[in-house]
Amino acid sequence: MAVITITKLTKQFGGLIAIENLDIEVKEQSIHSVIGPNGAGKTTLFNCMTGFYRPEIGDIRLDDHSLVGLLPDQIVRHGIARTYQNIRLFPDLTAMENILVGMHSHLRSGYFGIVLGLPTTRKEEQKANEEALRLLKFVNLAGKGDLLAKNLPYGNQRRLEIARALATRPKVLCLDEPAAGMNPKESQDLMDFIRHLRDVLGITILLIEHQMRVVMGISEKVTVLDYGKKIAEGTPTEVQCDPRVIEAYLGRGSATQPCAA
Repeated sequence: MAVITITKLTKQFGGLIAIENLDIEVKEQSIHSVIGPNGAGKTTLFNCMTGFYRPEIGDIRLDDHSLVGLLPDQIVRHGIARTYQNIRLFPDLTAMENILVGMHSHLRSGYFGIVLGLPTTRKEEQKANEEALRLLKFVNLAGKGDLLAKNLPYGNQRRLEIARALATRPKVLCLDEPAAGMNPKESQDLMDFIRHLRDVLGITILLIEHQMRVVMGISEKVTVLDYGKKIAEGTPTEVQCDPRVIEAYLGRGSATQPCAA
């Protein structure tokens, strides 16, 4: 079954059409990648899905619920979380505190409960701390909860950002270029980790990534965008050999070359 259904999506900035008439279905518990040259509309798609942009036309549905017009925090509560191309942690908070921020949408204690130290509030705080420690362990950051986010190595900051997203209890996790800046060993570890996320937690992964080794290594389905339009979709092997994809990446004339897949 499709957990995300995008139909006729169009987003325009003045005279620039960033996404045009886009249809995508993301199957439940799949790893689905969205690729394309720079400026193809990939991050704009994520921004529409997570409420930062409102499309002019079209619909985005999570299960049976339309997300168009909802605020970002409302979309998080519905079950979509994301990371960013440029890491957006709170650098002067600890790793533990960054994850606790991600839990905010599910915490019920109010201002007076915190000030008065009510038993229900203390119990909820204890559970939140236990969950944060569990997530740190899950992303291989056990024992690093007291470190400031800015003092963590780059690869660990990426993992912490994913842990913070997981703290929102998502059905769908949108990863925007998680392998950016990583060396081959870190990229391989990331691929293993993304598979682990899907297999253990049962969540759906929607991935934007420029490293083709990562995309082809973990994706079950790939959607290719160019100038805001879908030009190809299918398995990694199918899109890798599609002449339109080769032309979009390598230029006109390259599509006549035999596929090396």
